[in-house]
Amino acid sequence: MDDDDRLRALLRAYLAEHGYRVTAAADASEARRRFEGLIFDLAILDVMMPGEDGMALAASLRGAGHRLPILMLTARGNAEDRIRGLEAGVDDYLAKPFEPRELLLRIEAILRRSRAPMASGAIIEFGEFRFDLDRGQLAKAGRHLHLTDGEVSLLRSLGGRPGVTIARHLLHASADAGQGRAVDVQITRLRRKIEDDPRRPRHLQTVRGEGYVLWANVAASA
Repeated sequence: MDDDDRLRALLRAYLAEHGYRVTAAADASEARRRFEGLIFDLAILDVMMPGEDGMALAASLRGAGHRLPILMLTARGNAEDRIRGLEAGVDDYLAKPFEPRELLLRIEAILRRSRAPMASGAIIEFGEFRFDLDRGQLAKAGRHLHLTDGEVSLLRSLGGRPGVTIARHLLHASADAGQGRAVDVQITRLRRKIEDDPRRPRHLQTVRGEGYVLWANVAASA
């Protein structure tokens, strides 16, 4: 998100050349519309925007529970502004002017961190649910829910990398499809247990042509 049309176009072309699919927005209002309709691996926000600025948008996203990695791109480079960005929940901070290569390296570093598996003992939360990755136990409001072995495996695979799309063929092994249970069937059954409306899932979503993603937060470590 950047209000400089030329810079936005240049960055979009540069990142596309390096294999990234890029969606651009001119302001916070347009960015919010993009967030509603698409799932992103990373957001690059500019601080100096008309109306709602990048820091306010970042703080709002974090306040709403979004774990989307955020890189703040701005002309402000002093320590106070960097601290404000980090307090707003930003993952990294890059001041203008910058070398495109540095931006690319920072993006790659953020994505590596965000895609790393959860540490042993982690507990994730999504909505009213808590899932213990080690024990394979799912609870809602303190009450344990029964899961099949296939459902436990799926939640471990998806919950181990919350917010990251896991390819269907990788989940196929997790779901123990050798017993004749397709991943899509397992996903449907799991959604019936964790979604208010399984036809419109909020937590366990399909990424068309790629796989599935579980939107969750890390709650605690044992």
